[in-house]
Amino acid sequence: MFIQGFPINGRAYIGTSWDWVAPFPLLVGVGLIFGYSLQGVTWLVLKTEGELQQWSRGMARIALIGVIAFILLISLWTPLKDARIAARWFGFPQSFAFSPVPVLTVLLAWKLWSSLAKGREVLPFICSIGLFFLAFTGLVISLWPFIVPPSVTLWEASAAPLSHQFLLIGTMFLLPVLMIYVIWSYWVFRGKVRGDMGYHAE
Repeated sequence: MFIQGFPINGRAYIGTSWDWVAPFPLLVGVGLIFGYSLQGVTWLVLKTEGELQQWSRGMARIALIGVIAFILLISLWTPLKDARIAARWFGFPQSFAFSPVPVLTVLLAWKLWSSLAKGREVLPFICSIGLFFLAFTGLVISLWPFIVPPSVTLWEASAAPLSHQFLLIGTMFLLPVLMIYVIWSYWVFRGKVRGDMGYHAE
C-alpha cells in the first residue's frame, strides 16, 4: 500500500478496507512470509543443535531463495509502478543515495548463504536482520519525504509540537523499562535449547 499509494481527497482517506486485495500488495505479503520464515529458521540455527539445527539450515536456504526472488520481483515491479520512484532509483545524482542498498543486499545474502554452509550459528541470524533493515532503508529512500503516499509529507502528517513533547516525556520513562525487560528476557533465554537440560542451559 505504501508503494501504490493511498486514495485520499485532501487529507481524508477515500478508499475501502479491501484496497489491499491487489497483485502488488499480495506479492509483498507473500515475500514478507518468506522474510519472517528466514528470521525464524535462522533463530533456530542459533538456539538449537543436532537434527533440528540441520533442518533449520536447510529451511533457511529455501527461505533465503524465496526472499531473494521476491526482492528481485518487487525491485522490478516498483519502478514500473511509480515513475517518481524510478527517477529516484535511476536518475542522477539521486541514484547515489540508493546505490548502496542493492550492493549491501547482495553481499548480505551471499554472506548468509555461505555462513549456513560453513556451520556458523550467530551470523545467519544477524544477516537476516540486516536484510530486513536494508529493505526498510530502501523503502524510506524511495518514498522520502512522503509518509502517506502519494502526496502527504512527513511534516504535513505530523502532530502538533505539544503532542510530541507529551510523547517524549512518556518515552523518557518507558524506554528504559522496555530496554531492561528486553535485555533481561534475552538473558533468561540464553544458550541452546536442549530437551534434557532445560531451555537456557549453557
